[in-house]
Amino acid sequence: MKKIKIIKAFGIFVYTLIFGCCLCGTASLANNTSIVAKIQQQTMQVSGTITDVNGALPGVSITVKGKPSGTVSGLNGKYTIEIASNDILVFSFLGYKTVEIYVNNQPSINVQLVEDTTQLKEVIVNAGYYSVKDKELTGNIARITAKNIETQPVTNVLATMQGRMAGVNITQTTGMPGGGFAVQIRGQNSLRSTGNDPLYVIDGIPYSSEAIGSSSTSTVLAGLTSPLNSIDPDQIESIEILKDADATAIYGSRGANGVVLITTKKGKAGKTRFTGNYTTGLGSVTRFMDLMNTEQYLAMRKEAYSNDGVTVYPSNAYDLNGAWDQNRYTDWQKVLIGGTAEITNMNVSILGGSAQTQFLLSGNFSKQTTVFPGGFRYKKGNIHLNVNHESENKKFHVLFSGGYTAQDNNQPYFDLTRESRILAPNAPELYDTEGNLNWQNNTFTNPLRNLNGKYSALTYDLLANTVLSYQLMNSLEIKSTFGFSDLLHKESSTAPSTLYNPAYGIGSDNSVLFLNNANRQTWIAEPQLNWNKSLGKAKISLLAGGTFQNKIETQLVHQALGFPSNSMIYNLAAASNVTITQNDGSVYRYQAFFGRANFNWDDRYIINLTGRRDGSSRFGPGKQFATFGALGVAWLFSNEKIVKDNKILSFGKLRFSYGSTGNDQIGDYQYLDTYSTTGIAYEGIVGMEPSRLYNSKFGWETNKKLEIALETGFLNDRIFFTAAWYNNRSSNQLVGVPLPGTTGFSSIQANLDATVENRGLELTLRTLNFQGKDFSWSTQFNFSASKNKLIAFPGLEGSTYRNQFVVGQPLNIVKVFQFKGVNPETGIYQFEDFNGDGIVSETDDKQTVKDLNPQFFGGAQNQLKYKQFQLDFLFQFVKQENYNAIRTFSMPGTRKNQLAETANHWQNVGDNAPNQVYSVSNSTIRNAYFQYTESTASISDASFIRLKNVALYYDVPTKWHKDIQCRLSIQGQNLLTFTKYMGADPEFKTYDYLPPLRLFSAGVQFTF
Repeated sequence: MKKIKIIKAFGIFVYTLIFGCCLCGTASLANNTSIVAKIQQQTMQVSGTITDVNGALPGVSITVKGKPSGTVSGLNGKYTIEIASNDILVFSFLGYKTVEIYVNNQPSINVQLVEDTTQLKEVIVNAGYYSVKDKELTGNIARITAKNIETQPVTNVLATMQGRMAGVNITQTTGMPGGGFAVQIRGQNSLRSTGNDPLYVIDGIPYSSEAIGSSSTSTVLAGLTSPLNSIDPDQIESIEILKDADATAIYGSRGANGVVLITTKKGKAGKTRFTGNYTTGLGSVTRFMDLMNTEQYLAMRKEAYSNDGVTVYPSNAYDLNGAWDQNRYTDWQKVLIGGTAEITNMNVSILGGSAQTQFLLSGNFSKQTTVFPGGFRYKKGNIHLNVNHESENKKFHVLFSGGYTAQDNNQPYFDLTRESRILAPNAPELYDTEGNLNWQNNTFTNPLRNLNGKYSALTYDLLANTVLSYQLMNSLEIKSTFGFSDLLHKESSTAPSTLYNPAYGIGSDNSVLFLNNANRQTWIAEPQLNWNKSLGKAKISLLAGGTFQNKIETQLVHQALGFPSNSMIYNLAAASNVTITQNDGSVYRYQAFFGRANFNWDDRYIINLTGRRDGSSRFGPGKQFATFGALGVAWLFSNEKIVKDNKILSFGKLRFSYGSTGNDQIGDYQYLDTYSTTGIAYEGIVGMEPSRLYNSKFGWETNKKLEIALETGFLNDRIFFTAAWYNNRSSNQLVGVPLPGTTGFSSIQANLDATVENRGLELTLRTLNFQGKDFSWSTQFNFSASKNKLIAFPGLEGSTYRNQFVVGQPLNIVKVFQFKGVNPETGIYQFEDFNGDGIVSETDDKQTVKDLNPQFFGGAQNQLKYKQFQLDFLFQFVKQENYNAIRTFSMPGTRKNQLAETANHWQNVGDNAPNQVYSVSNSTIRNAYFQYTESTASISDASFIRLKNVALYYDVPTKWHKDIQCRLSIQGQNLLTFTKYMGADPEFKTYDYLPPLRLFSAGVQFTF
């Protein structure tokens, strides 16, 4: 393992060294420009100090208008620059209004910049293969920057986007460190659950987001291990989400579900600066379920036996027959998941450079423990290097960006959350008097047994890319991007014999080890040609390029059984039986040609055409290529003469887009006639069996997208409002088409003439509520309402999907029994008998459809600044229904704890109660309870408003230490939740797993 780390680190070093040598050579050539012209030019030295209302302002860009020279202000706000006496200096800094000053022989020029919260129109937005001013966008791109990201004490980049972007629904799948998130951009397009992930692009390089874990080893997580944990939020400059056809069509088949563009931080010209940031924090469960206490629990148990006619408690009724103390009470939620997670995060960076060459080198280390008992922890380390060089004549550009991340995650074998909720409140102590696990005379299954099993994951991720460009002439640029990524993941879970009561006599010969080794390597090359020309009032931009990508994946999963000792459980050679349960290898090749044509007339009328010809190895001959494209049109009506000087309406744009994208998220080799091993040897030879039927005719899914949007700014953009309506239809669905059993296969991969529609409305509002010398207050609000619907599915009723989908209903539905309450005569749950046959059956009477998609969601963010203080807070809201706590618990009356409200139950004929009669073993009551958990009663309102994030900053005045900047911070995540949800956490989609934690942190940052 150490050798692998050293080899990869050495590879980064060699790559950087070669790149540095190239830079030196390039710089030498670039510097051989006209020296005579410099000598003849009359120059002078100008210096000064740049400030804002709070004092010195470092990092301000000072350039000479129309010339390549420039510098950056230092930590004390001071600058010095050599210029001509008749030059014009341009002072610019993100978030402030740009200032131009005519030098006119002035040796000293001091400038105070004014903050510009309303400069949205001039913001340059990353659209993937090109950049464009926000005001000139013809597509829909949502954006957050480092200012939003840095306010959150999280380790996963996806957590930073929750509640901040319209149309982007993000749900955390577990509160465990290293867990994942579910992301949907404008709904679910594919019938396949694995076909709805967006495309992730880091610094121009596509990043594979497919799970790298295995169901055999990812036992403690709510899903398979995700590679996206490798992306460090501290190193991100901005995140753009591409949503409509105009924005995504240039990515072709990979853009059907949206595109997430992640741009990392880069170096800046100026004095070399060092920044160090240290944060420490605590995490805990947001809230516990209200469960029965010992008195309520024992009363339930006694009544249940009485209802069953049992007068003498059986030998296994330990909670009642004297084996356990009936006066004992333990809140197991506090004991098992009520601990405090400790969080530590350290980040250092060095950046600087000249006007031609800038660099950034940063490193990060984070550590997080868990709320479970024991010393479990998640650690992550990352190093990032960015070097950017530009020749003095500004024709040649080269950029290198590389990052290496190592993750080490150690957790228990199983999540303790469910046991903390169902364990009897009078269960015995966890440890005996000698400090060993207490089995209470073989009557107690100790929940801490799960801590003897271990989940371990080591992940190493290398990502590097280089961008080379050269300005052939004023309007023509040639550019190439080269990227490489290498992901290595080693995951294991152990089930040693110590998981069981020693009295059972189970030894290490029954201990089990599961190993998962996954590797993913990708290289990509993208040559491009850009042409930009202004012809009078017209501006024309043309882009042409190609993509050549190759991805190799391997995965090997072992199961090992029987060891001489549990201390040797990680040694495969010591196992008495080793089985290879999975050994996969695949090669994915992708080739494409893409183009863009943009026409802008007088900054009023803009037409944007994008297209892509895609080729994928995932389809058979004749189906490997497909063409996708889009048209985007924008009318900047605020630039029309009739409204151009309007004092109220400062900006207005109406835009429209329509186009198509594709989807090839089907996996590799799906069209081939494939075989797999049986795992059974016959006369020493392992047999083979057919696993998939040949179908070369299935091809791309197609997603057609339509959008109409209005963008308006009022009062110099102090109020900026956007409304967007969209309608997306995904057809030619790639699914398993059912086959008769006589074929030997249940289905064949094919295109089905099924159509899925997603339509919705997105609203965003940004306001500058107040801006003064010492105080400012701004608000950003986003709202999304969407509707998902299955428009068509030929032959649905005769297929295996008939109980999963309904034409005219959303994809994310469940069919459940219609709950009618408790029968006052029998005390048993009753349900609607739809076919009237007197029997409530799953086949005929699960007819009620419940939609688990959110009806609407959004967020409201506020930022307040007063002198050196800054306060940011975000409220997130969701309107939805979800499974409630009922599915966690067993039938009331059994030896499992229950919700406290279960005490309100039926006892006598005529009672009108919400819960049925107690029982331990009555089969009729048990069957009714099972149907109850699969009925409308188990799905309820899970809407919530959550104080998602709060961050308070204080910038220590620089007059106390002129060469050092210091910022103090306090941050919180998931602080308050307002909900009527019957359960632990309304956001959470996977019950019986640890929900997201409430986090508090405090930090200090130094820059010098």
